[in-house]
Amino acid sequence: MSRHDLGTALVTGASSGIGATYAERLAKRGYDLLLVARDAARLSALAEKLTKETGVKVDVLPADLTERAAVRAVEQRLREDEAITLLVNNAGVGPRGKLLADDVDYLEKMIELNVIAVNRLAVAAAQAFAARGRGAIVNIASVVAYVPEQFNGTYSATKAFVLNLTQAIHAETAEKGVRVQAVLPGLTRTEIFERAGVSTDRFPPSMVMDVTDMVDAALAGLDQGELITIPSLPDAQDLAAATAARLALGPNLSHDKPAARYGVAAA
Repeated sequence: MSRHDLGTALVTGASSGIGATYAERLAKRGYDLLLVARDAARLSALAEKLTKETGVKVDVLPADLTERAAVRAVEQRLREDEAITLLVNNAGVGPRGKLLADDVDYLEKMIELNVIAVNRLAVAAAQAFAARGRGAIVNIASVVAYVPEQFNGTYSATKAFVLNLTQAIHAETAEKGVRVQAVLPGLTRTEIFERAGVSTDRFPPSMVMDVTDMVDAALAGLDQGELITIPSLPDAQDLAAATAARLALGPNLSHDKPAARYGVAAA
C-alpha cells in the first residue's frame, strides 16, 4: 500500500505517552495525522516535529474529551472526513489509588473519558468505516480488564468495557472491511501515572514496559490481524484458551429453567 493510500489516522490523547508514540510511528508509516488532546501547545509542537521529520500532513484538533460537546466535535470530524481511515482511541485517565480511598467525582470523570468518549468515537468510526467499506479502529484498553481483583474497580471496569465493546464491534463489522483491535498494555512508562500521582518506580522494573516497545508490539499485532493484543503475553495460545473457555459458556447462559444445582426448578 502506498503512502497516499493509507489516509489519515485520528489519534486521541496524542500530546504525550502512548498517543504521541502512535502518532510518531504512524507518521513514519506514511499516515497523515489528525491529533486530538487538551494541550494545544503540545499538539502543535508535535505536529511541527512530525511534519518536519516525515513530510506527512498533520492537523491538530484541541479537545477536552471529558466535555461532551468536544467529543461531538471529534465525532463529527470522524463521520464527515472520508480521508480518515484509522482511529486510535487512546485518550484516558488512570486511577489514583484504591477504590475505597478514591474520590467519586474523579471516578465519574474517569468514566466520562474512558467509557463515554471512547464509546461514542468508536461507534462513530465503526458506522462511518462500515459505510465506506474501509477503516481500522484501535481501542486502548488494559490488562486490568482481565484482573479486576488486583486494581481499582472503576478503572478496571472501564477497560473491561473497552474490551467488550471492541469484540462486539468486530462481530458486526468484520465482513464490512473494518479491522478492529483492542490493545491491552500492562504497566507502561507514561505520564498517566504521574498525572494520577503514582510513580512507576513502585513496581519491579521487570513489570514496566517502555512505551515505544508497547506501541511497536501493538502495531505488529494490528498488522497480524489480532483482535486482542497483549504486548507482554509470551504465548498467544493462553489468550486463545481463555477466549475458548468464555465462548464455551454460551450454550448454557440462558435457559427457561434454573440449573438443577440450585434446587428451585418446579417438578
